[in-house]
Amino acid sequence: MGDGLRTIRVVSADESLLASVSASVESLEGWRVEHVPSQEALAITPPESGDVLLLDSWLGGANVYEFCRMLTGRTKCRTFVVVDGGNEFATAIARFCGATGTLKRPVTASALRTAMAGVGEPSAPLRSEARDTAPTADLPEALFADLRSGEVEPSLVRAVIDAETGLFNYAFLGFKLDEEFKRARRFDQPLACVMLGFEGQASEEVLRDLASIFLESSRDTDILGRFDENSFLFLLPCTGPDGANVMAQRVGEMAQERGLSDLVGDPLVISVGIAIYPHPEIKKREDLFGTAREAFVEARNAGGGVVCST
Repeated sequence: MGDGLRTIRVVSADESLLASVSASVESLEGWRVEHVPSQEALAITPPESGDVLLLDSWLGGANVYEFCRMLTGRTKCRTFVVVDGGNEFATAIARFCGATGTLKRPVTASALRTAMAGVGEPSAPLRSEARDTAPTADLPEALFADLRSGEVEPSLVRAVIDAETGLFNYAFLGFKLDEEFKRARRFDQPLACVMLGFEGQASEEVLRDLASIFLESSRDTDILGRFDENSFLFLLPCTGPDGANVMAQRVGEMAQERGLSDLVGDPLVISVGIAIYPHPEIKKREDLFGTAREAFVEARNAGGGVVCST
């Protein structure tokens, strides 16, 4: 604004929170407070480089952690989620979703001063979840490089990677399904399980093209694996039905655009089944997988397309 002050933007509809932050900022030299009443209002007037965002976890509308993930890589500012004092998992979830950290309600001058102590020059944008390198079917191998030498251990790769597609294999998918389901349940975050496949058989070249499409359509945090000869299983952390549907539709469209076909020359018809946790009928990982598989079978019997069970 030309006065040399940087801005702490409080995204909240809670007047008491705004009042506590305003009072606390008086002890911080070089800062001022600006009230942003909603996430939509923040989208209309994006934060400037060097701003600090305080996102109220009580704010209605989209989940505040999903909003953090949406901001990841798009802003050059620090973000803190304002949470209740008794939420022991809030900081871990906030950082997992791209926030700098959390502040407990009500915000005190000492807590704000401590949080702001590391805020100097504007930070570089957080790394976007979108893949920023040209995707290849062998991309998951980078996960198994030795941290010191950078070399990939071949035996480890063979143990968890499907040789034809370069995606995770069936055995490793079972391990990851258990791990991701436990994480989603513990942190009360959504988890999408997507089963995708096609009728007939396809060449190895087509399978690798299809795997590349999967990688182009996914994020670094997604788990992509081959389930059997002509079907695949995806685990999409922190993703609800809308996000899973978007990915599924994108995969189908890209496969059609590239003219992928089976061994007899017929176009690949992609069928997709989606299940989302949390759901009243999904109590364990087997329920999540079973629901996705049932939706997949329904989509395949209907001649292709996407079926979302929730």
